Amino acid sequence: MNPVTAEDSARESDPPMPENALPGPDSSTAPALEILATGPMTTVQDAGRFGHAALGVGRSGAADTDSYALANRILANPAGAAALEATLGGLRVRARGAVTVTVTGAETPVRVDGRGAAVNEVLHLPDGAELTLGAPARGLRSYLAVRGGVAVPPVLGSRSTDVLAGLGPALPEAGDVLPVGPAPTAFPDLDHVPARRVGGDRVELRVELGPREDWFTERALSALLSGDYEVTSRSDRVGARLAGPALERSREGELPSEGMVAGSLQVPPGGEPVLFLADHPVTGGYPVVAVVRSADLPKAAQARPGTRIRFVL
Repeated sequence: MNPVTAEDSARESDPPMPENALPGPDSSTAPALEILATGPMTTVQDAGRFGHAALGVGRSGAADTDSYALANRILANPAGAAALEATLGGLRVRARGAVTVTVTGAETPVRVDGRGAAVNEVLHLPDGAELTLGAPARGLRSYLAVRGGVAVPPVLGSRSTDVLAGLGPALPEAGDVLPVGPAPTAFPDLDHVPARRVGGDRVELRVELGPREDWFTERALSALLSGDYEVTSRSDRVGARLAGPALERSREGELPSEGMVAGSLQVPPGGEPVLFLADHPVTGGYPVVAVVRSADLPKAAQARPGTRIRFVL
């Protein structure tokens, strides 16, 4: 927020800035997005927070890195520009000044001032226009990117919200005004970009066994690679809790805490694995039976509760 000037203080009829507005430029002089509704969960995300694992700080960043990167490419934004990640739709914003946006990821119904629009499309919003994301028919997470990026202050080099560590910008709330950065010099090449559909009732994820597959019986490894697992409602950006065949251990005891990466399939004592996602802890003491390949993590990030997952070598 800009410092208050004598001219500002004289304009007593202006409505006050909401107390929970994030710091940024004055919306009368710079473009911004006003949050009207957030749906089940909306966070600010960029490419992530790199190089701080030794300090106990994870990468975080967009859960579906493919859809996030596509949004910035559509708008000709720099690769790391911050966007809004909306879970199961419900996000509603108002343009403060004219802005150019796009929506990627889950197939959410998009409406601009009540008129239908499309995902993966360049959308020009005049001052005061309202954009709404409905509940997606498939997939879980949608990305609303704005040309210039969401310019909230970075924390440790990233504008990502890490919900586990509590780092980065606070979760947006209705009434917040998010500043938009300067538009890049490049311009979008296309008005609409064809893209693969995300989500679905069944997802196949490629894994590599280990590093602790020797903590499990041969029967458990066979069950992991032949059975179906279902994403439960107890899932979030930290990880997807799975229901399915319990994995039997071949030894007793617990491990000392060791490093964790996104894609780790950690197995608590109950035997049902947890698939770590973007905001996973950097260490853990339960054994990791396998790790999902990083190229498949965007598919995992779009697996909504009820999705069936099959793990393959």
